Amino acid sequence: MAGMPQELYTGGVYLEKNPLWHTDESPWKAKYVLRMMAKNGIAPKTICDVGCGAGEMLRLVQDGMDEGCTCWGYEISPQAFELAQRRANERLHFKLADIRQEEGAHFDLILVMDVLEHLEDYFSFLREIRPRSEYKIIQIPLDISVRTVLLGQLIEFRDAYGHVHYFTKDVAIQMLKDVGYEVIDYVYTWQANSLRFVWDENKNNPRRLARKLLGFTARGILGWPSRILFSIHRDLAARVMGKWRLLVLAR
Repeated sequence: MAGMPQELYTGGVYLEKNPLWHTDESPWKAKYVLRMMAKNGIAPKTICDVGCGAGEMLRLVQDGMDEGCTCWGYEISPQAFELAQRRANERLHFKLADIRQEEGAHFDLILVMDVLEHLEDYFSFLREIRPRSEYKIIQIPLDISVRTVLLGQLIEFRDAYGHVHYFTKDVAIQMLKDVGYEVIDYVYTWQANSLRFVWDENKNNPRRLARKLLGFTARGILGWPSRILFSIHRDLAARVMGKWRLLVLAR
C-alpha cells in the first residue's frame, strides 16, 4: 500500500503517535458499516478490511454477521498486525500483506475505512482493488471545512495522523466516479467519543490524561453546534463545522 512515507506505518512511528491505533473508534465505525449493509440488503459471506489496523472494527463487524461469514483483515504495519492477531479466530483472519499483491484474492465486500487520505496515490489503489470485490464500503474523513481551514487544523491532521489528502463530500464522491465506481448509497458519520477508551490509554500518565479529558470536553461542547446545524442542513454542517466523515457504498 503506497503511503506517506510507508515507514510511518511500518517503522513504529504511527503506533507511537496513536497508541490505540484508533480502536476507540471501532464501535461506532462497525455500527455504521452494519447499518449500511442492512439498509441496502447486502449479506456478504466474505468480508475484507483493507488497512484493518488493530482489527477491532473488523472483529465487531464479524460479531454482527451470521456464522457463515468469514472476515479477512489486511495490514502493512507489523505493529498493527501484531495487535490484530490477538483478535483472530476461526472466522477472523489477518494478513501482513498488501491485498493488491495477493493473487486470486476476491471477496463479497471490501471495507476501506479511513485509509484513502493516507495514500500517496489513492487513484491507483482504488482502481487496483476494484476487481477484488463486488461491493465496497469506503469511509473518508471530510477534513476540509470552514472551521478547520480558519483554525489551521489541516497540518495537524497531517502531523498526527498522516493525512496527505483532504476531502469534501462532493470531491470524495466525484473522485470515486472518476475511477469507475458506481456510488450506490452514502451517509454522513460522526465519531462518538468515549471516556472509557481515553482512560484505558492514559491510565499511567495523569498529565496526558488531563490533556485528553480537556480535549474530549472541548470536542463535546464544540460538537453541538455542528450537530444542531446538521439537523437543519447536512451538507452545510459538513462544509462549515467539519468533524464529519462520509461512508460510501459503491461497486
